[in-house]
Formats: sequence, C-alpha cells, structure tokens
Amino acid sequence: MSDATQKSYYWLGFRTGVPFLLVVVPFGLLFGVIATEAGFTSIQTMAFSSVVFAGAAQFTALQLMAEDGPFLIIIATALAVNLRMAMYSASLAVWLGKAPLWKRALIAYVNVDQSYAVSINRFEDEPDLTLSQRISFFFGAVTPVCPMWIVATGLGIWVGDTIPDWMALDFAVPICFLAIIAPMMRSLAHMIAAVVSIVLALVLAGLPYNLGLLVAAAVAMIVGAQIEVLMSRRAANDQ
Repeated sequence: MSDATQKSYYWLGFRTGVPFLLVVVPFGLLFGVIATEAGFTSIQTMAFSSVVFAGAAQFTALQLMAEDGPFLIIIATALAVNLRMAMYSASLAVWLGKAPLWKRALIAYVNVDQSYAVSINRFEDEPDLTLSQRISFFFGAVTPVCPMWIVATGLGIWVGDTIPDWMALDFAVPICFLAIIAPMMRSLAHMIAAVVSIVLALVLAGLPYNLGLLVAAAVAMIVGAQIEVLMSRRAANDQ
C-alpha cells in the first residue's frame, strides 16, 4: 500500500465529510448558545462538546438538566440516545476491527453520525478496500466534522444572543439526522423500525423527562430486529 493511495482515500473521505459542515456548524452554534443560556460556564460548555462529541445526547441531557430532571433519568436518557453508537461500533468492527488498539480507541472517540454514515456506505460499496484505505477514509471523513463542532460551540458561546431569531439555527438538528438516516433506509425492516419510532415518539411525547423517546427507541429496535428475523427465515425457506 503506497502512501499516495492512503492519502487519496483520506482526501476522498475529507471531501465526503465537508458537506456536513452545513449542518454541523449551526448545530454547534446552537449548542453553545443554549448551554450558556442554561447556566453552563464557557469552560463547561467547551468541555461538554470536546469530551462527549454527541450533539443529540448533549441537547437531551442539557434540556433535562435545565428542567432539574433526576440524575438517573438524565444518565439513562443520554445513554439511550447514544445507544446507537454501540450499534455503529459493532457495525464498523466488521471493517475496522483489525486495526491496532490505539487506532480503534481514536476511531471510537471521534465516531459521530456523519462519519459513520459515509464510512459504512463506502465500505459496503467497496468491500475490497484494504484496512489502511478504510481507516484513511474514516479519518478523512471525520476531519472536517469534529474540529468544527468544537469551534462552532465556541462561536455559539461568543456570539450568544447576537444571533438573530430569523436564523432559526434549530433547523440543523432534524435536517442533519434526516440527511444521515435517509440513505441508510435500505430494507423493509429499517423502514418499519423508523416508522414505529416516529409514531411512538409522537404518541408518547407527553411523558415526562422525554421517557417517550426511550420507549419508542426500544420498541422500534425490537420490531426492526423481529422483522429482520422473519425476513431471513422466509428467505431461507424460499431457497
């Protein structure tokens, strides 16, 4: 494997990750603004974004802390929102599991929705890539995303209330996840699980501390897994 080939996959990943800045920057700005409005100091807010790297879980935990939610509920909800990272890691292990421990640790630290989505799609589309090419692509994809998440959080702290309401930065959250999830809806089980989670989340929206989100996520995962099992059995019987 030549260095030139590894570099080419790094820059390919980098170019693939750059469009996500359109949603990562306003997402980070919004977190910086809301965290400071909720009473977090600048250091606490920057540390939150630098250590956790999980926008959705950060917003969820922040909202519950602002509402003086019970500590265990805050932890459980944040873990539930971030439970997808465990599934991301299991999925990536198939392609990156033979990397050295320190690289796997670094991949786990910077793995976010955007880097996972573009990387897993690339790995599945090009299954013959070498381990070095996969790692180069992954780190290329994450390079424009993670640093700018921290920078945008800092800008949100700095500009704060000067951001006009008409900018409506909260648009970035749903658009970001729609852009990530839509290309991954590749099977009937995926789509049914998504529909179940949406319907249950809306129906149970009135439950305190966002508990409806936990229930919707758990039920949707169970339904999706059962659909996968049924489809596999049907495919096996048809052979």
